[in-house]
Amino acid sequence: MEKAPEEQHPVKAFGWAARDSSGLLSPFKFSRRATGDKDVRFKVLYCGICHSDLHKIKNEWGSSKYPLVPGHEIVGEVTEVGNEVKKVKVGDKVGVGCVVGACHSCENCNNDLEIYCPQTILTYDHIYHDGTITYGGYSDTMVANERYIIRFPENLPLDASAPLLCAGITLYSPLKYYGLAEPGKHIGIVGLGGLGHVGVKFAKAFGAKVAVISTSANKKDEALGHLGADSFLNSRDQEQLQAAQGTFDGILDTVSAVHSIQPLIGLLKSHGKLVMLGAPEKPLELPVFPLLMGRKMVAGSATGGLKETQEMIDFAAKHNITADIELIPIDYLNKAMERLAKGDVRYRFVIDIGNSLASTNH
Repeated sequence: MEKAPEEQHPVKAFGWAARDSSGLLSPFKFSRRATGDKDVRFKVLYCGICHSDLHKIKNEWGSSKYPLVPGHEIVGEVTEVGNEVKKVKVGDKVGVGCVVGACHSCENCNNDLEIYCPQTILTYDHIYHDGTITYGGYSDTMVANERYIIRFPENLPLDASAPLLCAGITLYSPLKYYGLAEPGKHIGIVGLGGLGHVGVKFAKAFGAKVAVISTSANKKDEALGHLGADSFLNSRDQEQLQAAQGTFDGILDTVSAVHSIQPLIGLLKSHGKLVMLGAPEKPLELPVFPLLMGRKMVAGSATGGLKETQEMIDFAAKHNITADIELIPIDYLNKAMERLAKGDVRYRFVIDIGNSLASTNH
């Protein structure tokens, strides 16, 4: 007989979970493992809401296991460390992103690219080494192996920097890997949402010339005035697209809806790179001829390894980069998911776990 979530581990935990593909979230009692020799336990203070949380609670990718506690932009304060932990101490500000485990022996792990390990263990809705399901950050306490713990510098506000653990590294990593994190590069960011808006900030901090490419003409003022982009391209305006043909070194496409990438390939210079970061549910059409004629590349990127995630957080602290957030109490969660599905958030919801979760535990 399988043990109830409350009895699988010795440490009591409380959060909000989806019970089925309706995606409706409600209070949920479960448990976390005891703090192992190399584990760090922390009190969760804030957790960002990522678009993948929405996909997962509704089982839109077909792999969800219920009850499901989402959340992989988790920040808080260390309450206990295992006796072999050297990285952090009690009272430190820390976070956990999208991954909590991997094999630690493959080529990817040896190169600090745990996210690309074939046996990577995701922060929620995955099977941990001990055979139990992983539960995410919509909860009061979190425990993880110290390899997966990110240290937060004092000057970074925890609430607004929580989304950097997913959205931030998702943009930072491809900018670095594909050689786009250099002064003077002309970079396009497609889609001005949770991912796109931090992409603008990181690309600008690297010294790039940044254009926001969007189907929503009403985002122009926000892109130029508030986020500091250098230009705005309405991707529905053929004249604007024509005028910008062949001018971009790289384009980061954050759109997760099915869309045509042919116009984006046309915007690239010869040898330019289109990097896909959104995850459309159906395959996109790939026009090959324009790739051949310009030696262009269409590539992908996930988040990043733990070493690079720490580097990204330190870079964000140095350049004062945070996400633009709407802080919500946990009992607003279902409403927030409805709004997220409609794209009605500027630009990331963050749950105020520390101040609102306990009051829903009856």
